[in-house]
Amino acid sequence: MPETDQSPRPGVSTERDGAILIVRLDREDVHNSLDPDSMVLLRHTLEDFRDDDSLAVGILTGAGTRAFCAGSDLRRTPPDGSPFAKALLEPWEQGVSNGGYVRAITLNEIGVGKPLIAAINGHAAGGGLEIALNCDLRIASTNATFSLPEARWASLPAVGGLSLLLRAIPPAVAMKMVLTGERIGAAEAHRVGLVSDVYEPEQLLGAACELAHRIAANGPLSVRAMTQLARRSYELPLSQAIAMEQAMWGLLRDTGDRAEGRRAFGERRSPKYGGQ
Repeated sequence: MPETDQSPRPGVSTERDGAILIVRLDREDVHNSLDPDSMVLLRHTLEDFRDDDSLAVGILTGAGTRAFCAGSDLRRTPPDGSPFAKALLEPWEQGVSNGGYVRAITLNEIGVGKPLIAAINGHAAGGGLEIALNCDLRIASTNATFSLPEARWASLPAVGGLSLLLRAIPPAVAMKMVLTGERIGAAEAHRVGLVSDVYEPEQLLGAACELAHRIAANGPLSVRAMTQLARRSYELPLSQAIAMEQAMWGLLRDTGDRAEGRRAFGERRSPKYGGQ
C-alpha cells in the first residue's frame, strides 16, 4: 500500500508507492482549485520529487471524484494591482504574493526531468488543464471534462495553455476550445488525443499506478533521457531534434544499464537496473 505523507501540507498531499510519488491536489471543497499557498506547496513538492533519486515517476491527481483541478481559486488569488513586471522578474515565491502566482505552477520552469502522469478525475479547467498539459502522459476518468474558459472572463491562459494545447491536439479543435471556452468530455478528449486512456472513476488511480510502475521498471537513464528529449524537441527544428537524439544515444551506449539490458535479453530474464 502507498505510504501517506503525514506532514502538514494544506492543499497538497502525497503518497509514496515504491518509486512512484502520488501528488494529490487536496482542496476538494473548492474543486481542488489552487490558492497562492497551495501553488507554492505544489511547486516545492515537485522540486522535492525532482531531486529525490529514489523516485522515478510522479502522478498528479485531485482529491475526490468531482475535479482534477479547477485552476486558480479566484476568491484567494491576489487582485491585480502590483506591477506585472515586478511579479514576473522577482524571485517566483515572492512574486506569488504580488500577482505572479502563475509562475509557481509552470512545470517547465521547475525542470522536472522525470515522467509525470496526470490522472484526471473530474473537471480540469483553466490552470487545471494547463497543469495536465505540462505532464508527459494524461489519462482520465469517464466523468472528466476539459476546458480553457479564460476568454469568457476576458483573460487568457497564462501557464502555456494555448501553446501546449495546440501541440497536444489538432489546431482546429484547440482553437474552438480556447475561443469558445466550452468544455469537452472524456470521450472527445480521447478521440482527439488529449488523453491516452479513459477509465471508470474507481479504476483511474490504480491504472495510473500500474502505468507508472511499468515505466519505472525500464532503464531509469533511458526513461529520463527520452522524457527530456520529448520536452525539448518541441522547441527545435527536426534536424536538430534528431541530432540531439543521436547525441543522447551515444551517452547511453556505454552505460552499465544498457549492458545489463542486453545481457538480460540474451538470458531471457528481467533486467536489474541500477541507474548507472
